[in-house]
Amino acid sequence: MTDALLPAAPQPLEKEGDCYFRKGCNPLAQTGRSKLQNQRAALNQQILKAVRMRTGAENLLKAATNHKVREQVRLELSFVNSDLQMLKEELEGLNISVGVYQSTEEAFTIPLIPLGLKETKDVDFSVVLKDFILEHYSEDSYLYEDEIADLMDLRQACRTPSRDEAGVELLMSYFIQLGFVESRFFPPTRQMGLLFTWYDSLTGVPVSQQNLLLEKASILFNIGALYTQIGTRCDRQTQAGLESAVDAFQRAAGVLNHLKETFTHTPSYDMSPAMLSVLVKMMLAQAQENVFEKICLPGIRNEFFMLVKVAQEAAKVGEVYRQLHAAMSQAPVKENIPYSWASLACVKAHHYGALAHYFVATLLIDHQLKPGADEDHQEKCLSQLYDHMPEGLTPLATLKNGHQRRLLGKSHLRRAIAHHEESVREASLCKKLRHIDVLQEVLSAAHQRSRLKYAQHQEDDELLNLMDAPDIISKTEQEAEIILPQFSKVTATDFFQKLGPLSVFSANKKWTPPRSIHFTAEEGDLGFTLRGNSPVQVHFLDPYCSAALAGAKEGDYIVSIRDVDCKWLTVSEVMKLLKGKGKDDVEMKVVSLLDFTSSMHNKCATYSVGMQKTYSMICLAIDDDDKTDKTKKVSKKLSFLSWGTNKNRQKSASTLCLPSVGVARPQVKKKLPSPFSLLNSDSSLY
Repeated sequence: MTDALLPAAPQPLEKEGDCYFRKGCNPLAQTGRSKLQNQRAALNQQILKAVRMRTGAENLLKAATNHKVREQVRLELSFVNSDLQMLKEELEGLNISVGVYQSTEEAFTIPLIPLGLKETKDVDFSVVLKDFILEHYSEDSYLYEDEIADLMDLRQACRTPSRDEAGVELLMSYFIQLGFVESRFFPPTRQMGLLFTWYDSLTGVPVSQQNLLLEKASILFNIGALYTQIGTRCDRQTQAGLESAVDAFQRAAGVLNHLKETFTHTPSYDMSPAMLSVLVKMMLAQAQENVFEKICLPGIRNEFFMLVKVAQEAAKVGEVYRQLHAAMSQAPVKENIPYSWASLACVKAHHYGALAHYFVATLLIDHQLKPGADEDHQEKCLSQLYDHMPEGLTPLATLKNGHQRRLLGKSHLRRAIAHHEESVREASLCKKLRHIDVLQEVLSAAHQRSRLKYAQHQEDDELLNLMDAPDIISKTEQEAEIILPQFSKVTATDFFQKLGPLSVFSANKKWTPPRSIHFTAEEGDLGFTLRGNSPVQVHFLDPYCSAALAGAKEGDYIVSIRDVDCKWLTVSEVMKLLKGKGKDDVEMKVVSLLDFTSSMHNKCATYSVGMQKTYSMICLAIDDDDKTDKTKKVSKKLSFLSWGTNKNRQKSASTLCLPSVGVARPQVKKKLPSPFSLLNSDSSLY
């Protein structure tokens, strides 16, 4: 089985250049995995049709009053429900098609369970985003056609990710890009009219929403699903392959757990908190199974302490699968979890429990305590193997008494055989598991091995041995843990960064259309300072300077100067443009925040928030007292530098010299400090 059938060309990596596809995307793959995804997509369409027919029949049944019509509708409804059930069972068969996802190496190992990728419908961003760019940002939308096309290409590529780290990075880059898009184009106060549709990976039922939450959650689910497919693909006959499998399943658990904690109200059932909790347990159980296989890969030596170790490791795997099966058997997960998954969890719980008892039986029967042996160490290991010893037995006495060792060992063998028989029975009850040959072979071989060992030590007085083997305490040298997704390691550039810094130019803020400001800088005096860093704001504006008279306002953001986009320029770079080419005439475009500009006209509303009532009263009193000063005719325009020092009397009532909260004598007018003393490190004055 090959991973891809591509034309005779370089790898399908970068979108740029002469290569075929974006890195991490493999749409021409003709493997069993891609065919399986195509079958899943076709089933999803059939299920969608059946669901619509059922909904129509149910509505007709509610509306019909004629008895014969109602009987006919009930009959049709029963047929539709039957077809829908058959389609869901067929989809379940695809979900348990684990052989397609396994490693291509021939291996005598129990198959693992991967998750299939969620399918989606096409989405056209172009119309909605172009309209929003024109309406909200007041920019020509045709300038962003390439960026919108890149976004749609990236989404299309994420529908067929390659089953490797490049595919994971592709999905993560789109997830990060969705964060940029949400901030740029999706205001929280309204719907944008884009409908995102994703199919439930377990039931095939479509779910649609008009916001990006479903899109982001589904991409996260597919990242976790892709990690599971990477884990099942690893070569489990090598240490490196098993370590990669453990890492992949732990990362899958981390992504799914992050999805559960971050997106708590997703309407798709496969992403419900209850289902995600079960899926996280399943990934951690499979990672723990790989840990056991990694320990056993070099071979299990028939040595006392080695057998103690592998017995407790096997008991650990059996324990996590018992917990997983119990979680799968609880409502509401039980109704939608694939029956074959629950059956396989039960089979593995019994299988690894049987292995634990078999290894303990081997160490008790085959290893007698010899002179010179480390009695204290063996006694400690045996005592830590059980919660309590069987009645009448002690660890040291059992080690020294060969007869007691054999009796206890054979009781473990009987429990091992019972678990093996139960695992074989569970596997035979599930139609899907019966057709997995490697599973049947592994279960049969382990069962025969335990029966053979028991037959070798069976004696005539066997019926008199009524000793029950105690439970084995599970223990592991490597506990499977959740590895959280590391999105920070994936580099993703905002496609729409030309709109400006995201912290300012976002969908949450409303802007005035760009205003053209034509003014004259007299002898290099602009009449204002600059502050901020990308984008730059007008600060300390002289109300009598040429820029102010031309329409500039304090707090305006400068977006262009002489047709040069400066939304990403720093203060020093903007100053170079303003003073460049030795011209006194300056043309710049500015925008203002609507909320900011509206608040500047209402001092009471602005300065009373979070302050004492008396403080607002003082502001109003100062404002009323100085109305006569503001109406005085100015005989001569002063320069900006002289304005900062000589207009203190006129500006004493300005909001710039309002007292701070808690000042004891607010009536005393303070002298306005010089603009030079108010400048911070990221401001410049000219």
